Amino acid sequence: MEQVKKAEIMDEGAMRRAINRISYEIIECNHGASNLVLAGVRTRGVFLAERMAAKITEVEGACPQVISLDITGFRDDKPEEKDCVYLPEIENISNKTVIIVDDVLYTGRTVRAAMEAVLHMGRAQRIQLAALIDRGHRELPIRPDFVGKNLPTSRVETVRVNMKEFDGKDSVVILTGAAEE
Repeated sequence: MEQVKKAEIMDEGAMRRAINRISYEIIECNHGASNLVLAGVRTRGVFLAERMAAKITEVEGACPQVISLDITGFRDDKPEEKDCVYLPEIENISNKTVIIVDDVLYTGRTVRAAMEAVLHMGRAQRIQLAALIDRGHRELPIRPDFVGKNLPTSRVETVRVNMKEFDGKDSVVILTGAAEE
């Protein structure tokens, strides 16, 4: 079934404001930017993490490390890919706060896989979660620490985050007529 745009939820300005707000909340909650690692879930989560790191650096003068998380080998819905585990090169994370950054939080299964990937890198001091969009429909007891927008949706809708770096423009849209993600 073809996907049809139902509504544009965020334009470029709204996305920028949400990313800035999340960045400020991260600084406030963590009492600054020292010992932060932003772990972006590939693909769009990495771009979000890079933008948040830039804003945190602008405000705090300290640049948090940004890593790209490939969660493919940690997914529970694709057991055939368990041998495809790729972890980013990072120094010891034992004294770090790792913030998993994703574009859309839905069932929680992607975040579960991201947490497993982080745990394979070592024992972080703590793990937090930042999501641009929280659309509900959780299958696991996972809640974001930082969220740009809560967006109640039906299961037949798809939330698409477009990023300039990957899609050529910034926007968040709801699509209908698509199969469940």
